[in-house]
Amino acid sequence: MVQKTDKQVSSDPENQNKARAFQDMLLDALHAMRSQQEVDELRKPAASEKAPEGIFDRLASLTGSAFRFGARATDTSLRVGRVLINSQDQLRAMLAAGQSLKDIREVAGLTLSEMSEALDLSDKSVLEAIENGTATLSFELILRLTALIARNDPIPFIMRTTRNYNPEVWQILNDWGVARVPLQFEREREFINIFRRHDSARTLSDEGFRKVLEFTRQSFEMSLHFAEDQEKQVAELRESFAKQNSELADTKTVTEKKPSPK
Repeated sequence: MVQKTDKQVSSDPENQNKARAFQDMLLDALHAMRSQQEVDELRKPAASEKAPEGIFDRLASLTGSAFRFGARATDTSLRVGRVLINSQDQLRAMLAAGQSLKDIREVAGLTLSEMSEALDLSDKSVLEAIENGTATLSFELILRLTALIARNDPIPFIMRTTRNYNPEVWQILNDWGVARVPLQFEREREFINIFRRHDSARTLSDEGFRKVLEFTRQSFEMSLHFAEDQEKQVAELRESFAKQNSELADTKTVTEKKPSPK
């Protein structure tokens, strides 16, 4: 099976649209998880209070160790970034991932019905089939599952589970650059926090907000163009400097190799 290069993928409009949609879905889910974490911090009971033992409390208690269980979902023969193109390989990975999910559920003390309800699954048999390795997970369901059991360390869990259950989505995300996800997420959070730090922005009229938004958009695009132009100039200077150094080194080598006159 021939894999597309990054250049081929980036030139395909359909793949570009898919990649953008998956990127946005993933980043939206990460923002929701971070916000939920912040709410959970506010809801933590005082030392003298006893925390309630509900389904979501038991699930939340697992988030710190979810990565340990999620690691079992990766077959040792697989490497990061590899697309599962062999059906037997994919089946083994799905079985391992299903067992991992079952371990997480059992440690939480949840029945299949309770976890299905927590995941908002109308068909209760779906989760059982996933645990048995006979059903796959959509990317949307992977994100929903991550929000429940891996909010504290979501990205490794999402990447492993997606690689095992949804190789096509994994390839798109991998071509985009998995390592860029945390950086992109933090940059978006910085933008969100600018808005959140100004309470007056929340009380603006629709017309006032549109004006601020349009001015912000124009300012951002102008600043972005300026920064990109600066970085391009710096890159060109560095390339020119490296080329000059290389030419000088070559000239020096040739001079040293010339035989001295007798």
